[in-house]
Amino acid sequence: IVSHGYNISPYDSCVYHSKVEDGSHIYMLLYMDDILIASQDKSEILNLKSLLSSEFEMKDIGVVEKFLGMEIKRDPVQKKIFLC
Repeated sequence: IVSHGYNISPYDSCVYHSKVEDGSHIYMLLYMDDILIASQDKSEILNLKSLLSSEFEMKDIGVVEKFLGMEIKRDPVQKKIFLC
C-alpha cells in the first residue's frame, strides 16, 4: 500500500493514510484481517477497495457498525461519528 502513495502513521503502524486530490485524506485502519476505510470522498474509498481486491481476496460487509469491539454511530445531519 505504501508503493501506492500511502504513508504509515508515526503513531500507529496499523494506520495508513494518503492525501486526496481535493485536499482531504483517506485512512485505512488494518487489524489482522479486518480493514476500516474512511474518507469524505466515496470515489477514493472505491478506488482503494478496488486496489486491495485486485491483490487480496476480500469481502465487503458494507457500512461499518462495529469495529474491534467499538460500536460506531453516525449522525448524518450533523455530519458526526460517535464511537461507543
